Amino acid sequence: MRKSDLPIVPSKSGRRYSVAMAVDVANILEQHLDRTDGQEDLCIALYQQSTGSVRTTAIITEVILPVPGEREVHGNVTFTGEYVLRAAARAAAAGGGIVILHSHPGASTWQSMSSFDADAESSYAFLVNEITGLPLVGMTLATGTATWAARFWTVDGDGDITHRDCDNVRVVGDRLRLSWNPTLVPAPAVNASQVRTVSCWGPRVQSDIARLRILVVGAGTGGLDVALRLAATGVQHLAILDFDTMKIVNLDRMIGPTMVDVLLHRSKLEVADRLIRENATAQPFVVEAIEGSICEPSVLLHALDFDLIFCCVDDHPWPRSILNTLAYTDLIPVIDGGIHIDAFEDGDGMRNATWRSHVLRPGRPCMACNGQLDLGKIIADRDGLFDNDDYIAGLPRSERPRRQNVASLAGSASASMLAQFVSFLATPAGLGEPGPLRYQLSTHSLEHVNATSRANCPVEASVLAGDRRQILTGRHEAARSEIAARRLKASLWKIRVARRTEVALSRSWSWLASKLGADIDR
Repeated sequence: MRKSDLPIVPSKSGRRYSVAMAVDVANILEQHLDRTDGQEDLCIALYQQSTGSVRTTAIITEVILPVPGEREVHGNVTFTGEYVLRAAARAAAAGGGIVILHSHPGASTWQSMSSFDADAESSYAFLVNEITGLPLVGMTLATGTATWAARFWTVDGDGDITHRDCDNVRVVGDRLRLSWNPTLVPAPAVNASQVRTVSCWGPRVQSDIARLRILVVGAGTGGLDVALRLAATGVQHLAILDFDTMKIVNLDRMIGPTMVDVLLHRSKLEVADRLIRENATAQPFVVEAIEGSICEPSVLLHALDFDLIFCCVDDHPWPRSILNTLAYTDLIPVIDGGIHIDAFEDGDGMRNATWRSHVLRPGRPCMACNGQLDLGKIIADRDGLFDNDDYIAGLPRSERPRRQNVASLAGSASASMLAQFVSFLATPAGLGEPGPLRYQLSTHSLEHVNATSRANCPVEASVLAGDRRQILTGRHEAARSEIAARRLKASLWKIRVARRTEVALSRSWSWLASKLGADIDR
């Protein structure tokens, strides 16, 4: 189930396009292109393609600087066919494509192409496509503010060449740097409900946050809280992904759902969709409610359409491993977190409670390296054993899924994840995300976890692989069974009648509230 109120303006082909690069690659490119003598310059880079449901992203992997004789700087810049062929051969060998990048000295905004730029790039588009099998990507650096612009040069079956402008260019490091195409993704106006938010970090940061396409995986305790606060902050396009059903055991820690939601066999997704819409401040606003599991191939494909992901799933290793990998292979930062409450075995008292958070991205240790994921348990989870009570009972107590949670503390975990998000985007005091954090309730101490990447980490070894990533998805039987069982219960005539009655009462209340609001306005 996917709902959308505001379609993002796509390219004429119906797809959207973007470019992403790690900060170390961006530094090399900017150092080369931003000349001290104020002249234009040019270079070529390699990319791997990341293909989502509606968006294609070029992930820049390597910079191929020109050797003497391959380009000439003379106010403007020209380059040779030999340079393009050398880079295209390297790209083809790596299963990727090439990017031609040049600078506009002193410019400060997203740059449109001059006729000279268009002629230079389009003249090589067909050749590059023939050699690499992928589109040529053109990019322009406005050196005044390090703002990037980008476009894909596509070749159709008749050999016609067309450029498709990108929505944005993302630079991922300890902060997320964004360059936006103002035509395709215009900066939103600040409305009265966001004034105090914008006063905290200014209109530029608010504009970046608002335009991000954010996916929250998991609509439980943490995911619902995170999604509601992102909606209230002014994010324009928010998606939430889940397959589970509201149960009575969820009510002591999820703020917003009611017993009526449990009795009517509502999905967590349906409840989250309702609450998110009620709390959103962006105008207009999009919420996508995606019913399914991140472990399914089609759902993962949709996840590739987003700029940033929150991982709010429980202790199941399989979905966590997929999101963990995605942050490195496809350069989509993942903010992960959770809470563990350590209760005494006899149920009388609490030893400790620990909540943690971290940003997964190249340059930071993955979940396995920082101790939050056991890669050896992925197969067992994929085979359904983590949903088998007999299997769970046979595990040592320390390895069983952690079910304890409480509303009084659950908000602390989501707050820690949101603090990572603010640090990543707003960079308070000029500092970005702080690395893995862990808070111990018993001693009320906050720790910066000194985790390092293992030398042979299989996840981080696949960094920037894009579509060449290892396939970890498959048929998620537990998710499909849960969805089928819920739909069967919801089809009962008593449930259908109760739902229709509630909708009618809700509409009556909405009508009355609108009248009261009109009276207040007068």
